[in-house]
Amino acid sequence: MTHLKHIATLLVLTFFIMSCDKDDDSPTLSTPSLSQKEKVAIFFKAINERDVATIQELVTEDYIQHNPFIPTGRDAFVQLLTTVLEDNGTQVQNIRVIEDANFVAIHNLWTNAAPFGADTVVTFDILRFDANGKIAEHWDAIQPWEFPTANGNTMTDGATTITNLDETVANKALAVNIIQDVLMGQNPSNITNYIAEDYLQHNPQIDNGLQGIQDAVAYLTSINNMFQYNTIYKVIGEGNFVLTISEGTWNGTSNAFYDLFRMENGKAVEHWDVIQPVPTENLANDNGMFGGF
Repeated sequence: MTHLKHIATLLVLTFFIMSCDKDDDSPTLSTPSLSQKEKVAIFFKAINERDVATIQELVTEDYIQHNPFIPTGRDAFVQLLTTVLEDNGTQVQNIRVIEDANFVAIHNLWTNAAPFGADTVVTFDILRFDANGKIAEHWDAIQPWEFPTANGNTMTDGATTITNLDETVANKALAVNIIQDVLMGQNPSNITNYIAEDYLQHNPQIDNGLQGIQDAVAYLTSINNMFQYNTIYKVIGEGNFVLTISEGTWNGTSNAFYDLFRMENGKAVEHWDVIQPVPTENLANDNGMFGGF
């Protein structure tokens, strides 16, 4: 994360306004009654195209930033967009988008992403919309891309289709149970009630299947380095997908744990995550990675 720590010092005061190609069939700001997901798609397209005018229309001026290395406010984000990201040719691809009330969670793959700590990184980004339908707040966690992995899957491949909207509440409760019982250690033997035998794993260090999790837990426990989840800050769910945002300790440091589960028939059948150490130095804002939840 060395490069990321210097983002604030690399920002300059000059803005470059670039036009956005609107010749495709994607929704635009002139589309009536845009949904939050459509606005998110436009927002990330504007990031890729350095389209400052669109960013300024979508985002509140007092945009609250929880990425610890980016100053708070819309102007600071625009400066990052038109200098550091522009200079590196940074691009983002939305993999999964989940909406829950005024929160939208996005599973992203970033390339040419040296400013974020590696050439390719995976993030979860969360955007909060205000009562006027504008993007007012942002949280994220970032992890460098790893491949090959222990399970043969990548950190972002797998199912993307949202189904079973009527099961959202039950699936959110299931995700909380997984965190509390298994990862907080309240009732670890309940793991077999929550995780399918053929569980697909996208954490690059853990093998597929229920057995893969059990083996990882046994190994980490044997070396006294098991993940310790302490607090669940937010649960965002839509149908068969649920994202939990937690804080805990690992490798002797405080970490942000973003866990995305895909549920089916009352069990988790697939899992993606992003783990980022919570920084304590060179902070560009004092909002905190979990503030505002």
